[in-house]
Amino acid sequence: MQHSNAVGYARSYLEGGQAIPAGTVAASISDSWTRCRAQGLDPGIKPDDTVVSFAQIQHAREELRNCRRLALTEMQALYAQIPGPNFILAFADRHGLIIDTISDTHFSRTKAGKSIIPGSAWHESAHGTNALGLTVIHGRASRVYGSEHYFSDDAHLSCIAAPIFNMHGQMIGALDASCANATRQQHTEVLVKMAATQVSNSLFLIEQPGFYVFAFHPRAEYLDTLSTGLIAVSDDGEIISVNRYGKAFLDERSSLTGHGFETVFNCAFGPMLHRLLAGDTVQVRDQIGGSVFMQCRQVARGAARATRAASGAVENPHHKTAEGFIAADPKIQESLGLVARATRLGMPIHIFGETGTGKELMAREVHRLSQRSGPFIAVNCGAIPEALFISELFGYEPGAYTNANRQGAPGLIRQADKGTLFLDEVAEIPLAAQAVLLRFLDNMEVQPLGGGRASKVNVQIVSATNHALEKNLNNHTFRSDLLFRLNALTITLPPLHERQDFDAITRYLLAELSPGSVITDAGISRLQGLPWTGNIRQLRNYLQRLVVFHADGSPIDEALIGQHSQDTLAGTASQACRACAGHPLKEAECLQIRASYEANHHNISQTARQLNLSRTTVYKHLETARSK
Repeated sequence: MQHSNAVGYARSYLEGGQAIPAGTVAASISDSWTRCRAQGLDPGIKPDDTVVSFAQIQHAREELRNCRRLALTEMQALYAQIPGPNFILAFADRHGLIIDTISDTHFSRTKAGKSIIPGSAWHESAHGTNALGLTVIHGRASRVYGSEHYFSDDAHLSCIAAPIFNMHGQMIGALDASCANATRQQHTEVLVKMAATQVSNSLFLIEQPGFYVFAFHPRAEYLDTLSTGLIAVSDDGEIISVNRYGKAFLDERSSLTGHGFETVFNCAFGPMLHRLLAGDTVQVRDQIGGSVFMQCRQVARGAARATRAASGAVENPHHKTAEGFIAADPKIQESLGLVARATRLGMPIHIFGETGTGKELMAREVHRLSQRSGPFIAVNCGAIPEALFISELFGYEPGAYTNANRQGAPGLIRQADKGTLFLDEVAEIPLAAQAVLLRFLDNMEVQPLGGGRASKVNVQIVSATNHALEKNLNNHTFRSDLLFRLNALTITLPPLHERQDFDAITRYLLAELSPGSVITDAGISRLQGLPWTGNIRQLRNYLQRLVVFHADGSPIDEALIGQHSQDTLAGTASQACRACAGHPLKEAECLQIRASYEANHHNISQTARQLNLSRTTVYKHLETARSK
């Protein structure tokens, strides 16, 4: 009997109040029909479309903030992948409450489109047999096509749902795709399962930034697939959690969490960790004789200070590493993994990013990851006069030149010994000094001006620019051989509008500026749609202005941001100084200075301290703007 005929035959028994004939529908459908009938649900009537309050929706969104962000990203990708029109994607919590949807214009106007909305409940007791309801009950992917739905009113739908799990393997949400075409759903089912697994795996990483995460699989070629096992391990070798695939590979033992790495795998943790951090793929055996291949996916950050996750607690939701540095964006996390390996080899690291993207914060994170005992020394190469550049970096002997300090000076490089030297605005290094710096990078020897004895130093070199140095090569203002020495590893910081951790950055900045202030998710969404040519620096000053103008303590929401977006961002563009007007990056920095000046009640000294600028620089931008 064909499937559609079998389902129709089974429904005649369902609607007649009789027992469902065995084998006519899948056991999961038959069991669900039986449960629905036991609850007194009538398959011939329209299901209840009651929607919970907006406050309840907001509460559910906040509870699943990290998961929701990842789920929405995957839903956007699914929206582009699913062929044909007339479908809807939904993200729900573990109870079957719809939290967010993405649908095409055709589906949103249909009867189903008006019932699958944020706040609608699709658990079995509310909407009968449906894919999301079955996933909530069984914790696994489910599909319900057409008349398999308990209510005949839903018979035009074909639905696929797949669960999302947290780091402890507990189902916390689900993705659902619904449309009117069962044939198309066979293709969609694979995509939905992949998307849900991707969310679970990403959540596994971001929920525990303080621990090492290793991927493992019995076959090496599957290590980069969604079906890989993931295991989180502390810096002292304690197993924090294992994902569902990993438990299956390890015979699903329930006692993994809290045990030592060496009680599960037949190898010493220290040497194993060293090889994994070096980028090796390592084959290991577990204690029951199985063999898996393993790679490092995340380097522990602050593991010694992290709270053990066995209790289920999630560490700092802002994913803060070095002070003020937010690193929840996948691209940033990937870069940090490269940095951790590069610093162990002493490789020079070059940071590229637009003005305001946090290059110095990244440099400080490089220093932290290097675990060097020496200091972090930052040098603004554009702020040192050309005539003094070499002496400032390399030091000088007493009497080396006119007006030199009588006692001489050790130089910034020697001050950074056993630590990190950060060369900001490296494109501004004078040509004469570039040759001297190149020699230093070749032998790590510092020769002070005035003929002093050369001395060896051990320094991690980090450089940064806000534009491609290749332009400087073309106009012969930067040496190509120096560039190749500085960019052994180049880290690119994405502009703010591309950051996937915009919400974490915004919440951190707001907490820093005004502890206790609250910004809603809708407010952050509104902010994310505004232009941020000055990146994080501009966002910080915008939030500072909001705090000043909005001091009554109520949440900052999309309405408030709508009131201030035009005058704070777009309207002030014409007020930049003459030197900066028409140059987007310079203009953003100029506006940032002026916004900070306003927020600090016209206090130039406070503005200069806040932005780490000289009072002269602040005054120059203010005076030039006033004289226009």
